[in-house]
Amino acid sequence: MTEKKDTKKKPKVKKKTKPVVYVPSLRSMYKDEIVPSMLKLFKYSNVMEVPKLNNISLNMGLGDAKNNSKDLASALDEITLISGQKPIVTKAKKDISNFKIRKGWPVGCKVTLRSDMMYEFLDRLISVALPRTRDFRGLSFKSFDGRGNYNFGVKEQIIFTEIDYDKIQSIRGLNVSIITSAGTDDEAYELLKLFGFPLRDKPIKQEIEEAA
Repeated sequence: MTEKKDTKKKPKVKKKTKPVVYVPSLRSMYKDEIVPSMLKLFKYSNVMEVPKLNNISLNMGLGDAKNNSKDLASALDEITLISGQKPIVTKAKKDISNFKIRKGWPVGCKVTLRSDMMYEFLDRLISVALPRTRDFRGLSFKSFDGRGNYNFGVKEQIIFTEIDYDKIQSIRGLNVSIITSAGTDDEAYELLKLFGFPLRDKPIKQEIEEAA
């Protein structure tokens, strides 16, 4: 007897599609353009010696956070909108009688950005926020700390497009700290310049003195 062939069609196996991995433009730029430029400029013997961005910290201080809970809540919301990440409340480490602040009282909020969140924030900061600053003419090249890190202040949080001017409690400033793995300020300066960071150019006389 002949066996009957199975006429049922086998279900088609769906091919698994690989998820699209989003890579921030500045991250790609660092790998494709900045690393080769830094290797050529500083003559590193190894790619691993090329400085990179470690993290970016945003810090907003509030002197009356203990007495004004609405201001603290508003500041937390604003930092969240600006950074895309939930901040933490900073507290006083000691008593300060001149400002009537006791140890443990809330005095502000801060957030630390790493990886893709860091690159996305830096992109928005460079291309959108800083150019919106009133009478902006670039950032000082003197604000490095001697260990390759850069700090600067933003006088008004409204330069960030995420902030709705009609909903803010008051105009506040914040401090931005860019932490790099650079060993010197010169390396960090060139690294940030290659990212498109709007640093003012160093005077020619100073460059000659440093090269001597």
